[in-house]
Amino acid sequence: MALNGMDVQKQIKHMMAFIEQEANEKTEEIDAKADEEFNIEKGRLVQTQRLQIMEYYEKKEKQIEQQKKIQLSTVKNQARLEVLRARDDLVVDLLTEARQRLSNIVEDPTIYQELLEKLLLQSLFRLLEPRVLVRCRPQDTLFMETALQKVIPRYTEVSCKAVVVHIDQEVFLPANLAGGLEAYSFDHRVMVSNTLEGRLDILAQHRMPEIRKALFGANANRKFFT
Repeated sequence: MALNGMDVQKQIKHMMAFIEQEANEKTEEIDAKADEEFNIEKGRLVQTQRLQIMEYYEKKEKQIEQQKKIQLSTVKNQARLEVLRARDDLVVDLLTEARQRLSNIVEDPTIYQELLEKLLLQSLFRLLEPRVLVRCRPQDTLFMETALQKVIPRYTEVSCKAVVVHIDQEVFLPANLAGGLEAYSFDHRVMVSNTLEGRLDILAQHRMPEIRKALFGANANRKFFT
């Protein structure tokens, strides 16, 4: 049966409506898929950026923490060095005061005479030489002459050796020393220093651990003791 013009127009409109509906549905499907892919990509980018930001700040946090540790260690080391310097200064001041007090010994002639005799006797026993040259301060010459008169017989009795001791009249110990003497073998190859300052230095070296312990307490880090 032949279609008239109106039927053709209806069919054309119906087909156009169908095509338009299909196109709209396809467009909506494409749009929905595009939105879905966009959201997925956006989520992926956001997550990637979030992870990068977290890594960046974690790295920064670690760097800051490391810097804090370094600064804290530096401050502690500086404080430790300052404490050590202060302790060393205190020990130096203590030894300086001790040296100054040595001069008090010579103020009592009796005490100083006995001390000089002991230092001379010790020097002779350390040298064990038949001839000895002794040097003292210029102001100690009379003390030394008296000491020789007492010490030589005592030395000879104990060592069973004779000794001739000369007081150096040309070279003296510095007058500003606290006191004491230096004894030489006659060829000057061997010397025994028994000045009061020298004895103090030797004593300080040997007793330094005890001095530091008395001043600052026991060292918790020290493992060996002599």
